[in-house]
Amino acid sequence: MKTIDPKQIETQVFQQILSGAVVPRPIALASTVDLEGNVNLSPFSFFNCFSSNPPILVFSPARRVRNNTTKHTLENVLETKEVVINIVNYQMVEQTSLSSVEFDQGVDEFKKSGLTPVVSERIKPPRVKESPVAFECRVNEVKALGEEGGAGHLVICEVLLVHIDESVLDDDNRISPFKLDAVARLGGDWYCRTNAQSLFEVPKPGTKSAVGFEALPKSVLQSDILTANNLARLASVEVIPVLSEEENQSLVKIIEDCTNEEGTVSTHLVHEKIKHYIDNANVEMAWKLLLAVEFFNKK
Repeated sequence: MKTIDPKQIETQVFQQILSGAVVPRPIALASTVDLEGNVNLSPFSFFNCFSSNPPILVFSPARRVRNNTTKHTLENVLETKEVVINIVNYQMVEQTSLSSVEFDQGVDEFKKSGLTPVVSERIKPPRVKESPVAFECRVNEVKALGEEGGAGHLVICEVLLVHIDESVLDDDNRISPFKLDAVARLGGDWYCRTNAQSLFEVPKPGTKSAVGFEALPKSVLQSDILTANNLARLASVEVIPVLSEEENQSLVKIIEDCTNEEGTVSTHLVHEKIKHYIDNANVEMAWKLLLAVEFFNKK
């Protein structure tokens, strides 16, 4: 492992480490206005949600590393206390990137990027028509994290209204990750996309308890077949299933298929079958086979 003290390297270098390691980061395309009504549009990947009641979003326009200046977005939210946070999807990612150019004060990034402003209902800054989800927000607080180049400013926003394109909703009226097609920032010039090829499900463990890794047999913990993810799925059950005598007998055939001529059970083959059950979302069956093998080996 390479160990780095952020105080011992240049800020720009450490910023590259942060942006390369803390990924993927959702993008807040922030639209603001100044006191004269000039519109500004700029993306920020230091962004996330932090509360649902009250509904709070936070993004951070950092001071520029190269010259320690502040961004127009920060200046605007300090003046007006309002912002629209627009979610970025794949269809608008190049236009979003174009809006990040450091245009002069007063230049309308909507016009430069070709994005379409839509009048907001509760606040002055317009929202972005092309964005699948847009949050009209009041800025509750701006917390400066430092005074040097690279220092962030936490813009703490309370959501007043949210606008959702109905085309991204599923049959249960929830936002579908497949239809949203959101993008996120990685390090350098890299982005990622939440499409069907990149999405996968992880069933949530029990809310009350879980047996944990300490409940797993030693043979499983030392397996060359089962991955750490497989083991975590086994360890996430609230209780270890009880194996009935009838179930135990029904599993004998599977175990016999995993034995060699000397009658010794092949741990390798058993773990392959257990992995198959886990990968096919049948953790209960994986546990029962594991228990049956443990019982078989003790006979």
